[in-house]
Amino acid sequence: MSKETINQKTIKSLNEIKLVGFRVLCEGEKYIEEIPKAARLLKERSGEIKNVLDLEQQIGSFVVEESTPDEDGYWIGVQVEEYEDIPEGMVTLNIPSQKYAAIIHHGPNDRIRSSYEELHQWISEQGLKRAIQGWNLEVYQKENNPENPGDVRVELLDSISDD
Repeated sequence: MSKETINQKTIKSLNEIKLVGFRVLCEGEKYIEEIPKAARLLKERSGEIKNVLDLEQQIGSFVVEESTPDEDGYWIGVQVEEYEDIPEGMVTLNIPSQKYAAIIHHGPNDRIRSSYEELHQWISEQGLKRAIQGWNLEVYQKENNPENPGDVRVELLDSISDD
């Protein structure tokens, strides 16, 4: 039996999130290879990060239509309560409080796009509007293993606007 998207979709409001981790910046088709590499490195080095809320949970973030070069790329990090002594080679990222449409993807990482398409259709059917200049999140579940991109379990959080 193949694993596929778990179809339950919800709306969530999240408070500000502070991440410490790595920024991945590459050509579009390379992200599918580079993000798992950065996730493995983060897993290896996460013990160096102070004030981590959950060492086993990685959070990815990106903006669909970035308005500045500083927003270009993909960030993979762990959530911290506050920033302190950021390890060498790592970066910080503040995600403001936002509202999201959410779905769980369970399956190969190269099929995440189809889960997003399903979520985007649901957003439209609900009469909601995507906030394409807001930060989207990918919350990798604790049982996720960066060594196995063929079996990814991740909550996809697509930023939606309040209007």
